[in-house]
Amino acid sequence: KIIDGKAIAAKIREEIAAGVVVLKGKGVTPGLAVVLVGDDPASQVYVRMKEQACEKAGIFSDEHKLSAETSEAQLLALIDELNRDPRIDGILVQLPLPKQIDESKILEAISPKKDVDGFHPYNVGRLVTGNPLFQPCTPYGVMKMIEHTGIDLTGKEVVVVGRSNIVGKPVALMCLAQHATVTICHSRTKDLAAQVAKADVLIAAVGRAEMIKGDW
Repeated sequence: KIIDGKAIAAKIREEIAAGVVVLKGKGVTPGLAVVLVGDDPASQVYVRMKEQACEKAGIFSDEHKLSAETSEAQLLALIDELNRDPRIDGILVQLPLPKQIDESKILEAISPKKDVDGFHPYNVGRLVTGNPLFQPCTPYGVMKMIEHTGIDLTGKEVVVVGRSNIVGKPVALMCLAQHATVTICHSRTKDLAAQVAKADVLIAAVGRAEMIKGDW
């Protein structure tokens, strides 16, 4: 049975839009700043989708599209400005960034209270300790899909294939918080097929289509 991610997303967006109406009734308009550096086609599509989602939900969207030659200092100055901007509640810096910019330095410059991607070390630390503030979006979406199946993860064997900071590690921590027994697999895992076979729940977070074989 295929999980209908689009239907789940539509329901969540409706709930968010209703919440925004309540906030606006109190004189508050939520604001999201999205920063795109360079002209990566996939990133451009992703940013456009975020803008459209904000528009539909009634959220103020503040886009900053910078050239691929933007310096690290220029980007840090923009983030400092957005951190101090009272209209902005959340800041998303689209990854990857051009090679002249230190990604970790940029993510650490975002205020943890506006770090809606959940990549700041403060938010990562809160996720590890089981008291999250903001959680990374993709793993959070995975958990929402599992939740909609009605499956209780307590005591289940969960196998996560992939150990990235953006998906694999955080989704493993989220499953652990729901009392699952979690195994993280990666490129150096011995006998991946055997690890996959023992799973009650398998999360493929490796970024490569059809890596998991049907007979596993």
